Amino acid sequence: MENYDAILKNMDLKFRNIDNKKLILAIVKNKENLVLMTAFMNEESLKKTLETGYMHYYSTSRQKLWKKGEESGNIQKVLNIYRDCDGDALLFEVEQTGWACHEGYMSCFHNKIEKDGSYESFGTKFD
Repeated sequence: MENYDAILKNMDLKFRNIDNKKLILAIVKNKENLVLMTAFMNEESLKKTLETGYMHYYSTSRQKLWKKGEESGNIQKVLNIYRDCDGDALLFEVEQTGWACHEGYMSCFHNKIEKDGSYESFGTKFD
């Protein structure tokens, strides 16, 4: 059995105080380097991700741990994990099943912002 506390210590991460919770930013991309989404993780969700090999996050709006795709089936299998130079963000390379965005797009970054601040969705909507 893995010692996930030791693994987290070796990662030397800087969890930030956000909404009175210790959180770290998770950036998620696929093998083709398309940024799929960002979300927050707490230590528990990071340990669960390491333990299962599937992405788990901490929802700041629902105040709880959640597995990506637990309701939609659009899961994310972890392929690689990268730590940024400051240790305050993680980049996950995943194998995405289905789409990543809850609005039905492959990426949550499907709104292009124009110079005037307006934005328009682009790309294929899957649902």
